[in-house]
Amino acid sequence: MSKLTQITLRVQSPDGTKRIDVDPNDTTFQLFEKVYETFDLSSFAFCLYKQRNRNDEIISSRSKSVSGCGLGHGDMVYLTPIDGSLLTSNSSSSTSLSSIEKKEPLSTESTPGVSRRNTSIGTAKIATNIIEDEVDQLLWKMDGKIQRKRDEKLCRHGANGCCVHCSPIEPFDEAYLKEQNVKHLSFHSYLRKLTAGVDKGKFLQLEDISCRIKRGCKDHPPWPRGICSKCQPNAITLNQQTYRHVDNVVFENANLVERFLNYWRSTGHQRLGYLLGRYEIHSDVPLGIRAVVTAIYEPPQESTKDGIVLLPDEREKIVDDLALKLNIKRVGWIFTDLIADDIQKGTVKHVRNIESHFLSAQECIMAGHNQNKYPNSCRFSKSGSFGSKFVTVCVTGDDKNQVHMEGYQVSNQCMALVRDGCLVPTKDAPELGYVIESTDKQYVPDVYYKEKDSYGNEVSRIARPLPVEYLLVDVPASTPLTPQYTFYSNDNIKPFPVENRLIDGQIQEFNAFSNYMQQFTPDEFLNAVSDFHLLLYISTMDMLPMMEHMDTLLDAIINNDNDKAKEWSKSEHWATVEQLITATSSSTSTNHTGSFGHNRSNSSSGIDVGPTNGNGSSNQPLWTCPHCTFLNPAELATCEMCSLPRM
Repeated sequence: MSKLTQITLRVQSPDGTKRIDVDPNDTTFQLFEKVYETFDLSSFAFCLYKQRNRNDEIISSRSKSVSGCGLGHGDMVYLTPIDGSLLTSNSSSSTSLSSIEKKEPLSTESTPGVSRRNTSIGTAKIATNIIEDEVDQLLWKMDGKIQRKRDEKLCRHGANGCCVHCSPIEPFDEAYLKEQNVKHLSFHSYLRKLTAGVDKGKFLQLEDISCRIKRGCKDHPPWPRGICSKCQPNAITLNQQTYRHVDNVVFENANLVERFLNYWRSTGHQRLGYLLGRYEIHSDVPLGIRAVVTAIYEPPQESTKDGIVLLPDEREKIVDDLALKLNIKRVGWIFTDLIADDIQKGTVKHVRNIESHFLSAQECIMAGHNQNKYPNSCRFSKSGSFGSKFVTVCVTGDDKNQVHMEGYQVSNQCMALVRDGCLVPTKDAPELGYVIESTDKQYVPDVYYKEKDSYGNEVSRIARPLPVEYLLVDVPASTPLTPQYTFYSNDNIKPFPVENRLIDGQIQEFNAFSNYMQQFTPDEFLNAVSDFHLLLYISTMDMLPMMEHMDTLLDAIINNDNDKAKEWSKSEHWATVEQLITATSSSTSTNHTGSFGHNRSNSSSGIDVGPTNGNGSSNQPLWTCPHCTFLNPAELATCEMCSLPRM
């Protein structure tokens, strides 16, 4: 009988079974290398067993042969990752095993005393590379338990005692949440619930839903010619999300919303803006988070009475950089959906209700896009982020026909559907979305939702179409009883124009800037510049951008330091701006004098228009603006293009 020169072993792993050809005289060290290459692994953090129940382990050795381990042709070998770690090379780098980054398999002879079973692979190594928001770091350090007072009826102990009736309870206690009428868990309460077991969340791993085919599967041709259970995304059953990342949205003062709504009042067109603010601990909800809005930035947009179209924003990065230096960030977006009912009474129509819709499918998709753009950093996610704190606020009419705000977020399931391009709006029904069908270019998993039929039975429906209520999470929005002011506000001061408002006549130009600044005395400089819209304007002025020179001023605004702001106002850069303001004010007074008289000349300005021709126009040659080089008619004392004075 002839001996086999080569045998075939079947190696079964969590990703499937593959065949490996080895020589019976090969060492087990070489067997580990062939398994590593065949399965395209990223490390040697795995074990091989001859039994399915992890008995008869095959040890990597440079002296022991494959045949010496009792392996023969056609035998099955079982591959088990250490501590259940992912080993494929196409997995995220955050899940790689930093503690076992070896170029060759472990050998008991070459590395004595090394135990593969005791290798520590937890989520703590991943979490150290993730920078969470400050509010998340503070909440994670808190105990989170809800303190209860001594019950006079049930407690039989003294004032300093404690029993089951008055001992602290967990923030996710169902009885307490039902008693307090809390509809959604806070996100950190949800995390405490997941980490409340014996393992304390050691193996907790939060993963975003994926609606895409996993790439790199070598068992079949790529889609649409082939697909298998390993690379195919799972079907999704939509459930109402039990937790929310933000528990409340509060605007620092009512003036913020009123200033935003003035655009609709003056034009009748809808408006959209981004909420700038910060996240802080919400004391009314166990381990809750509150989004505090300090300013509203209005991007370039084309609006009508029925809709809004966003335009490319060239200043998007400048806005984010300026907000970052002011210790604020984008926390959400706000839009109006207002239809006037009775102009004399000031009422609006109530169009969003349980019989119609709360958010349209298009708005849900926009909210999902924004939430994907601003993800929430999370220590328990291998990708570094999970969900989002970005909120959506809709200004519409309530059941009393008064203007009010409604806050929402969309669920993580909706974020996944939007991110992977699976969800589209319907044409005629704003309350319905539609999950597209698979094509040759894109595979879309089946998406279901559950509802009760006419007999009261819970049945599954395919999400074509889909009621958007399954995608929404309510977030209360309000203004506080005691207003707060991060930026200055005074009803007696005419505010600086808001950016990108051309229809209602609010234009951010130097004349408007000059008129605004002249309302303040030199001692009120800090109050004058404490306006986000003004800061954005002076940081991007065409003739003298101030962004690179504003760090000291922004620090003064953050700390409300009037002396520091006055010191900055004496800098060389701001002195140039003050000279332009002074020249503009004198030129404006010159133009106003000429408008009421026949003589347009003014000795104080040093500009003589001179004689005119028969048509009333000046015979003087055109003058070139020293700031923007625009050619202006001789009778103008300020540039027609940049509105700066002729000097």
